[in-house]
Amino acid sequence: MGPQADMIIELKQVPWFAELKQDHLKRMSAITTLHTFKAGQTIFREGDREDYLYVVQDGRVALDMYVPSRGKVLIYTAEQWDIFGWSSVTPDVHQRTAGAIAVLESRVLCVEAEKLRRLCEVDHDLGYLVMRRLADIVASRLMVTRLQLLDMFATPPEIKNDD
Repeated sequence: MGPQADMIIELKQVPWFAELKQDHLKRMSAITTLHTFKAGQTIFREGDREDYLYVVQDGRVALDMYVPSRGKVLIYTAEQWDIFGWSSVTPDVHQRTAGAIAVLESRVLCVEAEKLRRLCEVDHDLGYLVMRRLADIVASRLMVTRLQLLDMFATPPEIKNDD
C-alpha cells in the first residue's frame, strides 16, 4: 500500500467520513496529512491564519481563547474523532478564534481547508455531506458554549480591592 491508500484507511476510521464514497475518500486523502503532536505542543494560536480542519485520531487537544479579565479560558477539549478548526472551511473567516494545544500526545488528521472548500464547490454531493457535518458540529459547540457562558456569568471574576 502507498501513502494515499494509508490515508484512505485513516479517513475511513473517522465516523464523520462514514458516508463518503470511495472517490470522495480518494480526493480527501490527497489533501490530508497525519501529524503527531507531543503533549504540551501548540497546534495553533488564537489569531493565526486558518489553513486546516483537524480531526483527532487519538489523543486529546485543548481549545482555549483569551477572555478579558479572565485570561486564557478552556473552551473545549477535543478527543478521538472530534473535529476542530472547523471555521477554516467557511470562506469568510481568516484567522483562528481560539488556540489549540495537545494535552496528550495526539495523532491528528490535518485537512487543507482551502482545497476542501474547492472540492466542495466542484462536487456538490461531497459539499453537502461536509457542510451538513459542519452544521452538526457548529450546533453542538453552540450548545456547549451556551452552557459555559451560563457558568461563567454565574461565577463573576474576583475583583481585587487594594484598600
